Amino acid sequence: MAKFTYDIDHEIGENNIRMLGMDIHNPVFFSSAILITLFVVAALLAPMGAAGILQGARGWTISHADWLFSVSIAIIFLFCVMLAVTPFGRIRLGGPTASPEFGTLSWLAMLFSAGVGIGLLFWGAAEPLAYFTGWSGTPLNAQAGTEEARQLAMSATIFHWGLHPWAVYALMGLALAFFTFNKGLPLTIRSCFFPLLGDRVWGWSGHIIDTLAVLATLFGLATSLGFGAMQAASGLNLLFGIDPGVTTQIGIIIGVTSFATLSVIRGLDGGIKVLSNINIVLAIILLLFVLIAGPTVAILIGIPVNTLHYLADFVPLTSWFDRPDEDWYQTWTIFYWAWWISWSPFVGMFIARVSKGRTIRQFLSAVLIMPVGVSVVWFTVFGTTAIRQAQAGVGNIAEDMTDASLVLFHMLENLPMPELVTGFAIILLLIFFITSSDSGSLVVDTITAGGKLHAPVAQRIFWATMEGLVAAILLYGGGGQVLGALQAGAITTALPFTFVLLLCCVSLYKGLRHEMDSLMQRTPS
Repeated sequence: MAKFTYDIDHEIGENNIRMLGMDIHNPVFFSSAILITLFVVAALLAPMGAAGILQGARGWTISHADWLFSVSIAIIFLFCVMLAVTPFGRIRLGGPTASPEFGTLSWLAMLFSAGVGIGLLFWGAAEPLAYFTGWSGTPLNAQAGTEEARQLAMSATIFHWGLHPWAVYALMGLALAFFTFNKGLPLTIRSCFFPLLGDRVWGWSGHIIDTLAVLATLFGLATSLGFGAMQAASGLNLLFGIDPGVTTQIGIIIGVTSFATLSVIRGLDGGIKVLSNINIVLAIILLLFVLIAGPTVAILIGIPVNTLHYLADFVPLTSWFDRPDEDWYQTWTIFYWAWWISWSPFVGMFIARVSKGRTIRQFLSAVLIMPVGVSVVWFTVFGTTAIRQAQAGVGNIAEDMTDASLVLFHMLENLPMPELVTGFAIILLLIFFITSSDSGSLVVDTITAGGKLHAPVAQRIFWATMEGLVAAILLYGGGGQVLGALQAGAITTALPFTFVLLLCCVSLYKGLRHEMDSLMQRTPS
């Protein structure tokens, strides 16, 4: 196996250019910037053509590679479990004497905010309600509106946000953290493949890997920022009667991008950590309010019951053989698997950045188990409340269940103090977007600086601004249709990146074996 010897400053210096206050990794920075610009121009000049091509590619990917996504995510999950329960779990990220950079609560808060926080707020009520009512199919072909449909609605939702997606994030995060903090390699995606490619990772193969990671991260964030602006504008329309059109949406993007830029400038400790802690407190307040104001008894009973149903339905929902619900399975489950895979460079790198000092067992326990517990509680509280309201025919939620961006607000309308609570939810939504944006900017900064942990401030400002600019331009030029095309493009990139993740399992195993052998040689007999 190749030796791990790497002079970061020397190697990065060969490709890095200092200009305009930025520390630019030449091939990756300029390739990413040019490709992003070309895509935006093409999408604006021919929005229908771009949408058609990318939507077609997404459809082909989801329908023909469903088995590959399912098998790959199952393998990745089992690989993570193996690492956690074997002696590999004792290896500490950063070396035997490394200590955590952040306290446990702040660390967990940052994992939550960067990974799934905004998605939980958006889909907390909408996804269980969609499965229960069957407006987009039901899991395992359950009869819509029945008790079986309700149980499977909760199981399937938790399934989509639980162990499987976080195993993907955990793999990428662990590989990056290990090769960076234990082996001295730069914090870039290419470093994960050093045991397989050796010094070739510093050439064009590595440049291509990192450029794809930058594009997937930026396009994924721009898509979420655009769709999030549309949801926030809908909430403001319900609350204040503000026109939810493009002008309002772009104004929201400008505001979110401005705050995200300030947070990125302040760095991890003074920016992202503070906002993540605020996010968690506000999310808990909203959760407790819905728990108390909603069907409290049904929710409290549902938490352990839904956990048991999730475990019981785990295998049937995982299986890709002879699915009775093939349309639902491809529309929802495979879409989610592809989306999580396409986001793994962004979330995985951010998780790696904040996880130095944890053992592999601690890392995997937190990254796998914590989200499942959060998902069970969150979806039970919001999903049970929404389903009960729909069953009772209460308010707008019973009449308009197919617009996912409005379900949360329709649900809150039926609870006490609707205006106040809706405004609170919009604020929480916006702060989640800020933390997603600034954590994504931090990731792109790091990659385009060649893996340096502290990119110059000017570079942080550039990429934070670029995210908002791409989202705003695409909204102005084509609205949701162009953003949908961008999302379809991100999904399509998941197909080749699936093979990258499987190779990452092999590479990480080789790296961990090397580490174990080194530790055993240093231990007195």
